[in-house]
Amino acid sequence: MPSWEDVRRIALALPEASERASYDGLPAWRVRDKPFAWERPLRRADLEALGAAAPDGPLLGVRVADLGVKEALLADDPSVYLTTPHFDGYPAVLVQLDRIGLPELTEVVTEAWYARAPKRLAATHRAASEPTDG
Repeated sequence: MPSWEDVRRIALALPEASERASYDGLPAWRVRDKPFAWERPLRRADLEALGAAAPDGPLLGVRVADLGVKEALLADDPSVYLTTPHFDGYPAVLVQLDRIGLPELTEVVTEAWYARAPKRLAATHRAASEPTDG
């Protein structure tokens, strides 16, 4: 199971990423002051909406590129990804840290960064990260 230290390591390895507590004092990771990942425990309204389906493990909120990507993640693996009414119409999902593998977590956090990074910064990073034909 990945830890918050794994999330921190993955997020801060991305260009111009920084960590700053969110308004509720929990860790959040940003690129040029735009949040792309954050610790997001369930709140009372979330628990009421989810009922018995509410997970009890650690949750990471991540931005996604658009609502289509959000729906695809939710449909692809509902044992890992979830949402609450709070996030209706918002391009973000919640990730159950105790149900995701490290490689998939790395991909999700990196894609969240791409969703928030300025276009030039994202393009430069993507070009540098692509394997070259040798």
